[in-house]
Amino acid sequence: MSNTGSTTRKISTPLILLRFLVVLFVVGLAGVAYMAYDYRQIKATARQTRDLKTTLDAQEDLITTQRRQIQTFASEINRLKSQLVALNNFEERIRIIANIGKEDGRDNLFGVGGARPEDLATNLDLSKRHTGLLREMHTQVEQLQTASEKQQAKMVSLLGKLEGQKNLLACTPAIRPAKGWVTSHFGYRRSPFTGRREFHKGLDIANQIGTDIVVSADGMVKAVGSKRYLGKYVIIDHGHGMVTHYAHIDKALVKRGDKVKRGDLIAKMGNTGRSTGPHVHYAVYLNGVPVNPAKYILN
Repeated sequence: MSNTGSTTRKISTPLILLRFLVVLFVVGLAGVAYMAYDYRQIKATARQTRDLKTTLDAQEDLITTQRRQIQTFASEINRLKSQLVALNNFEERIRIIANIGKEDGRDNLFGVGGARPEDLATNLDLSKRHTGLLREMHTQVEQLQTASEKQQAKMVSLLGKLEGQKNLLACTPAIRPAKGWVTSHFGYRRSPFTGRREFHKGLDIANQIGTDIVVSADGMVKAVGSKRYLGKYVIIDHGHGMVTHYAHIDKALVKRGDKVKRGDLIAKMGNTGRSTGPHVHYAVYLNGVPVNPAKYILN
């Protein structure tokens, strides 16, 4: 009892309860700490998940872009294939026009049968795998490589033959050597000097003395001279076995070894040698045999 007269009650806490409270407090702290740690882990995992999703989305976009590019390349292969076939068809038309036969063993661009490979599918779903398309593209690229090399060889051959034909045409007599009137044709005739039947080896074109005489095709001057019956003359070698003669001229304007082009002025018309009047005796020889000049005059 206190001096104040009040009674003080002593409260006693059992030891076991105190221990329980301490344990409960420690467990509570541990739980809070674990929850904090777990929260941080969940938060980190969520961040990693977001990063992974961003990466996956980016990779998906990249895959979609790559598949779109694959389809674009496939379309380009189809276009190149069409252009190669068109070039081959054009080359064949040129051969027909120029009367040049096909190359042996080079008729077919795409191997046996020559069938053009089917166009690659370029409208696949971008979400689907393109493995099959890639495999087919690889095959067709190899076929295009072989076909392009074959077409190149064909074009080189064609150009060579066209160049040869161009040279042959340029060296083939094709125009009248002079203006005037044909007074004697190629073939048998009665000689104006003997009255006997003789073979006339050329074409006589008459006009005034000094009329221009031009060469009928490209060539080289083989000879310039004078003979008793032919009078003054010019002989042009055109190659390919083709030679032309221009006789009874008044004056030669070229010399031996000169190169001439079709239409070049080579002489002036005259009345030299055995002649009944001013004219040019024009003769064409093929492999040494006289042929009718009229067949080679296109103008």
